[in-house]
Amino acid sequence: MNSQATALQHPSTIYYKETGVIWRLSNFFLEQIPFDHPNLIFCCIGTDRSTGDALGPMTGSFLTQLVSFPFQIVGTLDNPLHALNLEETTEKLKDPSNPPFIIAVDACLGNANNIGQIIVHPGPLYPGKAVKKELPPIGEISIKAIVNIGGFMEYNVLQSTRLNLTFEMGRVISRSLLLAWHRYNLKVINKSNSNTYNH
Repeated sequence: MNSQATALQHPSTIYYKETGVIWRLSNFFLEQIPFDHPNLIFCCIGTDRSTGDALGPMTGSFLTQLVSFPFQIVGTLDNPLHALNLEETTEKLKDPSNPPFIIAVDACLGNANNIGQIIVHPGPLYPGKAVKKELPPIGEISIKAIVNIGGFMEYNVLQSTRLNLTFEMGRVISRSLLLAWHRYNLKVINKSNSNTYNH
């Protein structure tokens, strides 16, 4: 993890039902995601066998359905990225000639007051922590969604999370990413237009 980047950028947190959440979350994504990177990959971690842990693959499925979102998506409800295939899959993504910039998306557990919060921060995710699994860190940027209470019987807590919460948070994340991408494109177009007029 780049400690300098962490020092410069603090985690950005927003509640998924907040007014204007999609616009405000897209601001966080524009600040932190380099949409011009030649090998930008979204790794959406979790399993469709658990309502709480389905946040990642659900977000991945939403993103793959967005025709105008052109980036590689790894981890969907149809083809999840989870504890059993994470190391093997991330090894395959490594490309020495064009190193990937990975955005990692995952569900997490937290305090009762924080359920429904979406957190965006520089640095990797540590998947499997909630269920005491040791998995390699993943991602240059992390997007985490607090889906339930942590601290006890984590596996059961993830299993008993309301699917509606996971669904709505995944929808907010995917729509905000799409908006951020469209806003980034508009900026690029406006910049090239103003350069044209200046010549």
